[in-house]
Amino acid sequence: MEQQSLGFQIHWLDMVAFFSYILLLVIVGIRSGRKKSTSQDYFLAGRSLPWYVVGSSYIASNISIEHFVGMIGAAVLYGICVATPEWSTIIAFTFMIWVFIPFLLSSKVYTAPEFLERRFNKEMRYIFAAITIIANVFVFMGPVIYGGSLILVKLFGVNKLLAPVLIGITAGGFAIWGGLKSVAFMDVVTIIFKIGGGLCVTVMGLLFLGHGDMGAGFSEMIHSNFAKDGMAHDWVAKNVTHMLAGVKEGAEYHRMSVLQPFNQVTNPWTHWVFSFFYIGLWYTVINQHLIQKVFAAKDIYHARQGMVFASFLKLLVPVVVVFPGLIYFAIAVNDPTSFLHTKDWGFMSDEVNNTYIVMVRDYVPVFLVGILMAAFFGAIQSTVSSVLNSTSTVFTMDFYSQFINKNASEEKTVKVGQITGIVILILAIIFAIILGTSKVNLFVFIQAAYTFIGAPFSAIFLLGMLWKRVSGKDALITLFSSFAVAGFLKYLEFGPLAGSESLAAQIVIPFGNQGLITWAFAMIVCAVSASITAPAKADQVGEGLVFSIKDKRILTEGLGTKWYNSVLLWWGVAFGLMIAIILTFSVFVK
Repeated sequence: MEQQSLGFQIHWLDMVAFFSYILLLVIVGIRSGRKKSTSQDYFLAGRSLPWYVVGSSYIASNISIEHFVGMIGAAVLYGICVATPEWSTIIAFTFMIWVFIPFLLSSKVYTAPEFLERRFNKEMRYIFAAITIIANVFVFMGPVIYGGSLILVKLFGVNKLLAPVLIGITAGGFAIWGGLKSVAFMDVVTIIFKIGGGLCVTVMGLLFLGHGDMGAGFSEMIHSNFAKDGMAHDWVAKNVTHMLAGVKEGAEYHRMSVLQPFNQVTNPWTHWVFSFFYIGLWYTVINQHLIQKVFAAKDIYHARQGMVFASFLKLLVPVVVVFPGLIYFAIAVNDPTSFLHTKDWGFMSDEVNNTYIVMVRDYVPVFLVGILMAAFFGAIQSTVSSVLNSTSTVFTMDFYSQFINKNASEEKTVKVGQITGIVILILAIIFAIILGTSKVNLFVFIQAAYTFIGAPFSAIFLLGMLWKRVSGKDALITLFSSFAVAGFLKYLEFGPLAGSESLAAQIVIPFGNQGLITWAFAMIVCAVSASITAPAKADQVGEGLVFSIKDKRILTEGLGTKWYNSVLLWWGVAFGLMIAIILTFSVFVK
């Protein structure tokens, strides 16, 4: 892909703002990362993180450059439905708060693969650990570094091969040196710039759209994205075949609805309703680079309240990384000379990755540009740092300490973790360079990868947590057969069903539907296998390994002591707001 600079001019005040952020980040990283004498200090921050750090770091690691680049670009093409993975995550967080945190913390493990060994067997531990490392390089870090390199290429004309190297080294340094505590406290700073800076772009975009009146800008954004008339209607009618599988030009498509038909290619209603089961369990509960923050909490209260805080931050995310896409669509679709009207879908899918960069260039004033540059860098740094730390944790604790040196000293274990981080960073940079040679929408690429990887593990974890009969043998049978099905669905998508208008194409081509099919298949296979094979051993279904409604900790531990720090109260507020938002953009907004 030929990438050209967008001719961006940086004012000295922007540089002051950006480097002030970098200086603050360095100070926080050095101060918080000094103590790392033991493996628990380095990999789990000494299990000392307070709730606001748990929540901030969890979301900072989650909001990455694919949001600022890929999700905003996807919103230009598909509308508000791309926000549903963010809002529906509150459902996953609810299960985290009330079901998973009590028994996960009681297990006292370092990694999610270690937990899977205790519940199932060693084979599950090592398979999951290997897939975690592969996913971290090719699904999390590589795309994030690639997205970050777009900033250097597009804004400053940096060579497209050099840009990923610069981004990877600057973003990953503190994770390798300071460990999780350094990463987590830097994330507190980062999340402020991400949310605050992102809101600035939304506000400036609305002011531009409304000619200085933000209310008028919001109304115009809504009107244009309804696409009921004018150039917006014509554009949707022409390109709807890329939004809905198996339809012809002119089919009806609602850009302002979060409830999309089952053949919508990125976010069908099945995706957001069921995504917790086939993605959420894997992504939010046993995804090492996120759950590691929960493992590192001071206690069960700080873990639970941290996820409540994360829920409120999640509600804000679409305002920062989806609304700008809707705003840009309203601007570009009414301009007959814009690429939305003059280029084909393949070009548009690539070009919309630059939406946020273009909006910063065109609509944000001096000094605030520096803040937005900081938000961009923070989006890269927080994810790269977290994934690097979690990957080195998995390799060190699940492979090195198990196979290579079981009696390694604490100092040696930390050193291996640091060396592993360097190797993983190099691999991710190489993959980012490869991504830079292809046309891909980051949001679609990453979401499709999530559904492929997450569905089998989500099913196994869910049934294994709820049903004592599920054994390690059942888990392995389910795992291999489910990935075979997932691979077959991918073959159908890009093979026999590619370009088809058949009902089968409408069902199979959306990757969300593929995830649901794979998850349902995995649930059936696991249940049947557990019914006919020997049950799990007693030590694999003990306390902290299988959920029990009789566990008093669920309703008694870590709930807060006053109304103002009540986990139940603030979780209820966050969940209620999610319901209100979903109803607004599915029932009330028509």
